[in-house]
Amino acid sequence: MPQRTVRSYQVLVGMEVHVQLATRTKMFTGCANAAPNFGAEPNTLVDEQVLGLPGTLPVMNRRAVEYSIMVGLALGCRIARHTKWDRKSYYYPDLPKNYQISQYDLPLCYDGVFEIPGDGEGAKPHAVRIRRAHLEEDAGKLLHEAPGGYPIDWSIVDLNRAGTPLLEIVTEPDLHTPDQVRLFAQELQKLVQFLGVSEGQMQRGHMRFEPNINVLITDAEGRVHKTAITEVKNLNSFSVLERAVAFEVRRQIHEWEQTGSLGRKSTYGWDESAGATFHQRDKEEAHDYRYFPDPDLAPVEVSDEWLAELKAQVGELPAARRRRYAEALGLSPADAATLAGDRATGDYYEQALAAGGEAKRVANLVLSHGRRLSNERGVPLQDVGVAPARVAEIARLIDANRIAASSAGALFDKLADNDAPAEALAAELGLVQVSDAGPIDAAIDALIAENPKSLQDYRGGNKASLNALLGAIMKAGKGLNPKLVRERLVAKLGG
Repeated sequence: MPQRTVRSYQVLVGMEVHVQLATRTKMFTGCANAAPNFGAEPNTLVDEQVLGLPGTLPVMNRRAVEYSIMVGLALGCRIARHTKWDRKSYYYPDLPKNYQISQYDLPLCYDGVFEIPGDGEGAKPHAVRIRRAHLEEDAGKLLHEAPGGYPIDWSIVDLNRAGTPLLEIVTEPDLHTPDQVRLFAQELQKLVQFLGVSEGQMQRGHMRFEPNINVLITDAEGRVHKTAITEVKNLNSFSVLERAVAFEVRRQIHEWEQTGSLGRKSTYGWDESAGATFHQRDKEEAHDYRYFPDPDLAPVEVSDEWLAELKAQVGELPAARRRRYAEALGLSPADAATLAGDRATGDYYEQALAAGGEAKRVANLVLSHGRRLSNERGVPLQDVGVAPARVAEIARLIDANRIAASSAGALFDKLADNDAPAEALAAELGLVQVSDAGPIDAAIDALIAENPKSLQDYRGGNKASLNALLGAIMKAGKGLNPKLVRERLVAKLGG
């Protein structure tokens, strides 16, 4: 059979993203949540409800619902004013109840749009439609190797994760390249971290990505062939996500070229050692799970007052803050993205601005000396000991030529251990510059008298000798304002 020819193709990827919420307790019980207690001894974060023992009843975690609504608002979703809980029935060893409490036909959040940066500088943002974001409980975890990596002949289960609040976000197939898929995942991670609803640590399983991939293939005759959707399960790194999508696209196209088969709707896994996807099973349909309303849980009613309160908690989102920093404050795209990407850092910057610091100067101080101290001390920026108002004071001292910009690091270090007015500490450290023209003129006159050769060289056209003269003046007269010294020296030398 002759090989088929691909004239062109379009990739369609929709995402299913599972986000573990960082609540103190689990979704339907007061048992400690595994997400903020990563690394606990196996099967210690369990109770009767998690184990599905007879006679136990679920109680909804209100904060998990609030976190989910906040994410929905940030994704531009409509929020259901009335929703309910459903039982999704299936047997698996890491699901003790043999059903998962989830949401089926009435998701908490739906019909949203999330914009990611476009390809290339200046490109328009790319809109990804959000089909739904519903709340459910996580299952446990099956391990196929014993602790320490030793192979075993059976699987073992850790139920610490079972019952953890899990927000599942489902998009429309609006992503068209592996790079777009990776970027979407990265932007979503930034968003949930910014909102404070999840730690979003990939290596800890706080976010798991499942791309649903198919390809529209146009053959040499112009006919369009649509491959079956394959879902690649449980990817937990951006690199693997991008590579898995790229491989799966190639695999589907190659299969059609060789056999004409468009495949079957199915789930695949990722083999990291082979760098390839592999077939797991044909895909279940909704009716296979026998959804029905959970009889033990009351519906969720979202009032206007509750929704307004949560909107206030969401506040300005990273994308809007990033645009404002670049467009209104004139920051570079890189600085704007860094300051807007972390809520605490952005809030710290905002407080310094409110205290009277100039936008670009404050950004430079925060991103250089603030982050340096944060890294050196191993604490968040807001805990280094330098109040935002002191950053504004340093910025004003530099802009008024009271201290040199190069002195800011020493002043930051001093302020981190001793909160006091920045100017007082600058004076104590001998950092305050003399800007009085009298002492500067006296120092210049003395230098000219002592360095006739440098003066002769400068007036003879050797402009480089000016730096030597400046250096000598600054050395002889400590604390002089270098900017003013240069101006007065050039004026005295006649330009």
